Amino acid sequence: MRGNPVRRDLNVLALMKGSERYVYVYDDISRADLVDAFRDDAANPRLSLSWLDVALLTAKAREQGRTAADEPPAESRV
Repeated sequence: MRGNPVRRDLNVLALMKGSERYVYVYDDISRADLVDAFRDDAANPRLSLSWLDVALLTAKAREQGRTAADEPPAESRV
C-alpha cells in the first residue's frame, strides 16, 4: 500500500422505540446531513420518530462530536 491509508471513523446512534429501530451510522463530516435525516424521518407520517426524539438524537450527535474531538486517534488495526 502506498502512502498513508485514509482513516474514516464511523459513529453510530440508535433509538429503539417500541418495535421500531432507528440506527444512524455517520462520519464526523456528515453530521449536518445526519440532522437533516432526523428531520426527514420525523416529518414522515409512516414513522413514529417524534420531534422530541430528533432533539435528543441531535444532542447525542453533538456530544459524540465533542467526545471525538477530545480523544486521541485510535491505532489502526490493519
